[in-house]
Amino acid sequence: MRQVLVIGAGQIGCLIAFLLARTPGYQVTLTDLHPTNDNVKRLPKLSSLAIAALDARDEASIEAFLKKHPFEAVISSLPYYANIPVAQAAKKFNLFYFDLTEDVATTKAVTKLAQQSEKAFVPQCGLAPGFISIITNHLMHNFSTSIDSVKMRVGALPINISNALQYSLTWSIDGLINEYGNPCHAIEDGQETTLPPLDDLEEIKIDGLTYEAFNTSGGVGSLVHTYTGKVKHLSYKTIRYPGHCNKIRFLMQDLKLNHDRDTLKRILENALPRTYQDVVLVYVSVTGMQGQQLVEENYVNKFYPQTIDGIRWSAIQMTTASGICAIMDLVFENEHHYRGLVFQEKFALPDLLANRFGKYFANIAC
Repeated sequence: MRQVLVIGAGQIGCLIAFLLARTPGYQVTLTDLHPTNDNVKRLPKLSSLAIAALDARDEASIEAFLKKHPFEAVISSLPYYANIPVAQAAKKFNLFYFDLTEDVATTKAVTKLAQQSEKAFVPQCGLAPGFISIITNHLMHNFSTSIDSVKMRVGALPINISNALQYSLTWSIDGLINEYGNPCHAIEDGQETTLPPLDDLEEIKIDGLTYEAFNTSGGVGSLVHTYTGKVKHLSYKTIRYPGHCNKIRFLMQDLKLNHDRDTLKRILENALPRTYQDVVLVYVSVTGMQGQQLVEENYVNKFYPQTIDGIRWSAIQMTTASGICAIMDLVFENEHHYRGLVFQEKFALPDLLANRFGKYFANIAC
């Protein structure tokens, strides 16, 4: 029986705990500063799921909690800025560590902690980075001669739109602002570079529908580090409905709210509704030489909400939570193979899709 601690009972954390607890072999403790919040109230009573209060802002509180329980692994489903104390505690107690962060600075701190660790530290699990990184790496291995360009595009969108921003909140507002406001890592002419966020606006068509895509931070994960000097161009962009980017530019750049993110957060939380009726778009394009031919290979998919045991979960919840659960499950299946820092591209796409959690990527695809 694997003893797992999930810290952060938000929309994603609750589904992570639910998926694990309803799966044979897992005993889960879900903690939060407010363990009776609305997300927790949606969860069914399961003998394999315990709920507890924990202030994850305080490393001493985390360590005191860990001393009382025989956990093997900790999953942080907290906002990116709260992950480091959790990772530090995981290192101190020799636990497996997994998180969802898209933040570059947080990942660098986790990377440093992972050095000389006897257990696997696996940051950037979930959708983007995470699932998108594994898909992209899989396609790139089909090009033995050279790779010209790699385009990674992901969007979590409301199925129906009814506001000027043409958007609804489907995940962490802090993560959203962070990816819209920070420099974006990419590869240009074979060299690692940074690009401005909300830039390089392009039109993209999927199933006959028109979307826009633009630079955002973090979604590329570790692929820039892995493929610098091996690929001419590699970029990550977020997909939105047309017109969204210009309005966000007005807020963050013209009104300078990127430098006053607390105000921007209040504005977006007051103006944008949350929705469980969403669609996740995943688009990957790799162009390069296969033998003597210039070839393009694509992965394009849409993911929709799903009902499990009578509870409806949004598409962004399903793709993110099932991604991190599958990665942890794969690590546990061969734990001696994974040690220290483990990037997402270390996992094979067929293994992920064959996993009992990774199967949800096939089940919710349209």
